[in-house]
Amino acid sequence: MTMGDRLRELRLRKNISQEEVAKQIGITRSAYSHYEINNRQPVYETLKKLAVLFNVSLDYIIGGEQPTKPDTQMMPEALEIIRILNSMDQDKRKQSIDRMMAVIRQAE
Repeated sequence: MTMGDRLRELRLRKNISQEEVAKQIGITRSAYSHYEINNRQPVYETLKKLAVLFNVSLDYIIGGEQPTKPDTQMMPEALEIIRILNSMDQDKRKQSIDRMMAVIRQAE
């Protein structure tokens, strides 16, 4: 199975469009579609984003045998929060986490 086949399979399992994948990892739909049809290879940073989005290992995407088995299923909202936090600089990330923790503590 090629990398493009794997990416397509993962996307279909998640039941999202090429447009949605591209939007979530910060590339164009056209660029992503080239990955699925094996016309182009994603750069390392894009591969990392795809692995996070699909909740699999880099090894699986590039040809390994088994996807990473998560201990729990993450809600889409949790994945979005992680994506946003990963895009922040360290200070903003710490401030955001501190605020979220304060809200969680108040809700308990």
